[in-house]
Amino acid sequence: MYNFEKKRAMKSTMILLAFLFISCLVSAQETKDKTVQPADNVQPALIFEKTTHDFGLIPFNGDGTVEFKFTNTGKTPIILSNCQSSCGCTVPEWPKDPIPPKGTGSIKVKYNTTRVGPFTKTVTVTSNDPGSPNVLTIKGTVEKGVEGKEPVKEKSILSNENQ
Repeated sequence: MYNFEKKRAMKSTMILLAFLFISCLVSAQETKDKTVQPADNVQPALIFEKTTHDFGLIPFNGDGTVEFKFTNTGKTPIILSNCQSSCGCTVPEWPKDPIPPKGTGSIKVKYNTTRVGPFTKTVTVTSNDPGSPNVLTIKGTVEKGVEGKEPVKEKSILSNENQ
């Protein structure tokens, strides 16, 4: 009989420990899901009209420029500290002055359309927005140029990136 009581007490202890463990997990998950918001949301907030632009087919040496418009929906000025492209064939231009609350601005991105073929490039936008960085994407396909005007596309053994 002694063995039976010992096993019963051990079972009860294991069930209690399992219940406590599961309770802790559920409690931790509920705490993790809740986001803490400041009482008066005084932070800047950068909202883009769109974050991806598909040029589709672009003629060789055509206009590969797009403008990404944004609004500061926060209550303090937004400051864009940097816009970094994924390669040298993509050049971003951004406002250097702070954008006031409810103010608007744009980031111009120019792709070098003398590189024939499909492309997908990104621009990483760093700012004082708590959701920073933001990533803007451009994509499309540059068509073959006129005979004699198209540069020879060099292939690098070291790079697999679309050029």
